[in-house]
Amino acid sequence: MDLKSGYPFWSIKNGLMHAFPPLTSDLRCDVAVIGAGITGALIADELVKHGHDVLVVDQRDVGWGSTAASTALLQYEIDTHMVDLAKRYGEPSAALAYRACSDAIDMLAAKAAELRDVDFRRTRSLYLASHRRDRPVLREEYALRRRHGFEMDWLDRGDVEARYGIDAPAAILSRQAARIDPYRMASRLLARIQKAGAAVHDRSPVVRLDIGARGATLETATGGTVRAKHVVMAAGYASQDYVDRKVAKNRSSYAFVTDPIAPGVLGELADTMVWESARPYLYLRSTGDGRLLVGGEDDDVDIPSRRDARVDSKAARLAKQVRRLFPHLPVEPAFAWAGTFAETEDGLPWFGTRPGTGPRLLFAMAYGGNGITYSMLGAGLIRALIERRKHPLSDIFGFDRMA
Repeated sequence: MDLKSGYPFWSIKNGLMHAFPPLTSDLRCDVAVIGAGITGALIADELVKHGHDVLVVDQRDVGWGSTAASTALLQYEIDTHMVDLAKRYGEPSAALAYRACSDAIDMLAAKAAELRDVDFRRTRSLYLASHRRDRPVLREEYALRRRHGFEMDWLDRGDVEARYGIDAPAAILSRQAARIDPYRMASRLLARIQKAGAAVHDRSPVVRLDIGARGATLETATGGTVRAKHVVMAAGYASQDYVDRKVAKNRSSYAFVTDPIAPGVLGELADTMVWESARPYLYLRSTGDGRLLVGGEDDDVDIPSRRDARVDSKAARLAKQVRRLFPHLPVEPAFAWAGTFAETEDGLPWFGTRPGTGPRLLFAMAYGGNGITYSMLGAGLIRALIERRKHPLSDIFGFDRMA
């Protein structure tokens, strides 16, 4: 599956960091992880750290799928408001999901500190009311989050203007957010687990997967065979091919990055990511070298050739939107790209076993705008299921909520 178009910044910036050998031999392991993007890397790292014998396999070079196209905004704020999740699943479950995503940022901070040099930095998150009619919606959301202990500030129009120079009816300013280089993070995690004894193989498409009562067998196009006690399907959007019903909708999102901007010009944006209540929403954040990364203009296009053709025009539209918000910024796309992403109906991921596939096949579908924070949480959830332990997120993030 062709997952990206144009020139994703992380690919340009980092190049091919690590090349792992194709799988050409027969191996055994406790857990085979299919997918070597940021999701598979975080899960494999969690399992290796806790004594599991792990093998990771990917059809591409590691991190070269959706991870290379990710804009990597790390937020506890889910695309679906806590208010709306509470109406659907109850307030305790909605608060649990939000609190877990907040905890995930701290977990990612700790992991980044171990790895170093992954462009991790804590930031604030400014959630703008795009229209006056959105102000009461944000106010209700703010009140519910405050009731559950989230640290935020409510900004009226004058506050937003004074602090950020933006003309918006209101905003929620959250203190728990961060940024990261997702491709670099995935590559360094996989290099670490290989050094710890795990097997990592890229450019090895899985052509056959058999799941039995006591284990699984997978075969690759490169001639390798793996026998594992469990298989974790972390192959991004391709994972949907192994589920018997539609669990997400594939869409395309567009992004660009500027040349470096002087710190005095970038101002508060150096430490604040910005997004809005409109759907689809515009979002932007800085990078470690002072660039502005901008994304949005999502559409339903899932045909690579059509997505390819739209990259430049979409980048131009995004740049125009940013200039309207920040007229003083030199906003010109240096590199522009697009990527496929999957959107679930409720904005939550899918982690766990699927009825009908048995306990040996586990899915890690970190779909939605919180993909990396979901992946961090999913690592612990998947490990708990493999170790036959109950996990507090297994209900709200699991397939049972389909019922």
